[in-house]
Order: sequence, then structure tokens, then C-alpha cells
Amino acid sequence: MTIDAPRAAAGRRPDTAALAAAIGARFERLPLCRWHVTVRLVIGAVTFFEAFDQLLIAYALPQLRAAWHLGTGQTTALMTVGSVGMLAGALLSGRLADRVGRVKVIAVCIGVSSLCNLALTLCTSPTPFMAARFVQGLAIGGEVPVAATFIAEITRTHQRGRFVLLYELVFPAGLTAGALLAAWLVPLLGWRWMFALAAVPGVLCLVITRYVPESPRWLADRGRHEQALAAMASIERKVERITGCPLPGPVRPAPVGSADGNGSGGGGGGAGTGVEDAGPGTSAGTGVQGGASALGTGATGAHVATDESERAPENRRAGGLRELLGGRYRRRTLVVGVLWFTGYFVNYGITSWLPTIYGTRFGLDLSTALGYSTVTSCAGLIGCLAVALTVDRAGRRPVVMACLGASAVALLLLGLFAGGSATGVLVWTSLASVFLFGANICLYLYTPELFPTRVRALGSSVGGAANRLGVILGPVVVGAVYADGALGTVFVTLAAVALAGSLTAVAAEETSGRRLEELAP
Repeated sequence: MTIDAPRAAAGRRPDTAALAAAIGARFERLPLCRWHVTVRLVIGAVTFFEAFDQLLIAYALPQLRAAWHLGTGQTTALMTVGSVGMLAGALLSGRLADRVGRVKVIAVCIGVSSLCNLALTLCTSPTPFMAARFVQGLAIGGEVPVAATFIAEITRTHQRGRFVLLYELVFPAGLTAGALLAAWLVPLLGWRWMFALAAVPGVLCLVITRYVPESPRWLADRGRHEQALAAMASIERKVERITGCPLPGPVRPAPVGSADGNGSGGGGGGAGTGVEDAGPGTSAGTGVQGGASALGTGATGAHVATDESERAPENRRAGGLRELLGGRYRRRTLVVGVLWFTGYFVNYGITSWLPTIYGTRFGLDLSTALGYSTVTSCAGLIGCLAVALTVDRAGRRPVVMACLGASAVALLLLGLFAGGSATGVLVWTSLASVFLFGANICLYLYTPELFPTRVRALGSSVGGAANRLGVILGPVVVGAVYADGALGTVFVTLAAVALAGSLTAVAAEETSGRRLEELAP
């Protein structure tokens, strides 16, 4: 027996959770093709330039410090004010993206960030510069976790880790590109030209709104059923045109209303909600064209819930931070928050101060100091690529645990034995960055997998906020310790924080090979 979702129970609204599960199943049957890659590249371009913008301050800082006669406290404030904005932006954007949509938030963030780059080129003193950096931080902190959420929601389970992390490579690539360009451009033309060039990608906000569809999973979860079906059908038509083949039958979705995400029927027989493809025709009663799926009964004849009292997933919605910090998601939120904090505390504690350390401690000229710092950033890409290619087989938890642990060992050895020369700092910080970048990029994949669609962007943004807190406090702590001339102590401190992150990862839940609806109902 099969009933059409839009006409279930004599015209009543279909069960939102059942429809969301059906859409998830329709994504599972989509073969990886040019459509996925194109969307990944467009969203990836936005993330690339946001990462590019984020790191530019580290390379502009030596010139700004000299031109505006900044002390250590002012230098630290100039370095961290953007991160304060990113912290606020992460929390605000998550709630907005869960309410108004992923694509709108991403487009607005890239537009605002580019306008702020133009404003930065006009600044002649620290105060307006800090104000522009704060607003830009709101945009950067808002875009990155929402983009990661969107990419996760359009990706099928099979090799999700590789697909998402090959997209996420654009972030460290953006950091590296920013480092390479800044190392060449700042000594040649000055810091203003660097920010002017970074304003150009603002045109991407128009490309996104025109060519990137809203997440059908989000539309279904918000009760916008016809739009969800239309968006899903449009994606399916594009995939069929690209591949030149009809789509296979949908995979049965995870059961609706499962309390733990592991109920029977998610992968085969047993009670649950089945899915049957209605073909390329019209979804009855909706006017939505193009391959709308029908929701059916499972093997035991369970029906699709349409009565208000039967919609368990909708009735149990707490929503917002209350849901993330209560019940089954509390532990996930706390663990992933600690992982984000420790990973980025260490990462930015190193990268933000390296150009200054090379100049003040070892007497390197600006060009050489920036070049050394760039080598460290480039080394991080090796770790990112290695994680992207292995995370589906190795698992999320072992990867994060091993990478943070290895970075702790490298930094400890640097702090105890190798901090007496610029070459030693270069070699060991580069090795640590291989592992730190690998751990941090894995969190962009792991975090959206832990939370349900209704709060997925907010959950990712809470992780992003913990990330920003680490980005703020890392440079502050390093600056305070380094002010006493204790370079070895700096790296030992960072090693201890990385070790704390590695031990926290022991408590993380594994998500590899499981569907989003199964992981977080």
C-alpha cells in the first residue's frame, strides 16, 4: 500500500519527519556527478575567500604595527577583534540559517565581508580598522559553519567524508593562498592593496543566489513541503540530464520517530517508512512536477503519521540552544565544542604569532619571516589531504584523536629541545600544522553529522563559536607568555592544550557510514 504524502489523511499536512526522511533517501540514490561538484565549487569559492580574508591580518600586522606605533596590547587587540566578531557571527548565523535558509545566509556573508575589505583599505588609524574587522568577522564566522552544514545536507552517506572534506580543503587552501599572496604583495605594494584585492570575490553572492538551490532537507523540516519536493525534483532532473541515465529506486529511509536513530527499518526490512519513486510525473495534489516520491508503508504495514498527536519528532522539538544543551545532544555539543576550541587555540596560537616571533626573536627581515610562516601554512595542506582521503575508512573519532595527539608530541619536542633557532621552529611547527590542520578540517565534516536538520546549522555554529573562542584566546595566551621571552614555554603550553583535545576525542561518537537522519532524528 502506498499513499501520496501531500494527500495523506484526506488533505491534511503530511508528516514533516516522514517527508524529510524520504528526501534523505532520495539524496542517497543520487550518483555523484557534475552537479554535486559544481555546487561544491561555488560554495567552496565562498569559503576559500573567507579563509583568505581571515588570515590577512597576520601578514598586515608587522606593517601596521610600525606605521601606527602599536604596543603589544594594541597589536593583540588588532589581531583578535576579527575573531571576536567571528564568535558572535557563528552563533547568530546558525540560528538565522535554521530559520531563513542556508543559501541566503551564505550569500549575505560573502557580500558583507567584501564590503568590509573595501572599508579596511581606507582606514588610517586602529579604531576604524578594528570596527571594520569586527563586522567582517561577523560575516566570516557566519558563513563557514553554515556552508559546511549545507554541503553535508546535499551529500549521500557513501564516501560522505571524502566528498565533504575535499570541499573543506578550500578553507586551508584559502589560508595558504592568503599567505602566499601576502608574502609577495605586502612587501611590494603594502597592506592596503592586499585588502583591496580581497574585496573582488563579493560578486559571488550574486552567483550563489542564482545557481545554488536551497537545501531540500531544510525546506522539508521547516514545513515548506511543496518547495522541498520541487527543489528535490529539480536536483534529480539535473542529475539525470548530466548522467544521461534514469535514477535508481530510492533507498528506504531511516524510520520516522526513532528515539535513538538506530531503530529497525533504516536499512532494509522491518517496520518503518518506505519510499517508492513516482517517476517523472506529477506529485498528486501538489502541482509539483518532476519525480516527486511517494511515502509508503513498511513491511509491517505501519502507516504514515498524519494526526497531530502522532507526529513524535515534531512534538519533541525543543529547538535552539535548549535542545543542543539537553537530552541526547548535550554530550555531543560539549565534546565537539572542546575539540573545536583546543584545535584552533593551538593552530592560531602558532600561526598568528609566527611572523612576529621570527622577526623579534630571530631577527629575520619581513620577507623572510612571512616566507617561513607560509611554509608552515602550506604544510598543513598535506594533513588536510591525507585526512580527506582516509577519514571514511579510519573513522572520524580516531582521526581527530590521533592528529591532536601527534601535534601535541611535535610541539612538546619543539618546546623542550628545538626552540633555539628559526630553522627548528620552522620544521617543528610545520610538522605540528600537518596534524592540526588534519584534525581541524575533520571537525567541519563531523559536526554537522551530529545534529538534526532543525538545529544542524546552529549546532555547527556552536562548534564555530568554540573555534572562535580558541582563535581569540590562543593568540592572547601566546602573546602573554611570549612577552616574558619564554618561547619554549609557549610551545609546551600549546602541546598541553592539544593533548587535552586528543583525550576529549575519546568520548566522541563515531558517525562514519551512517545517514544524517539515522544519526540525529
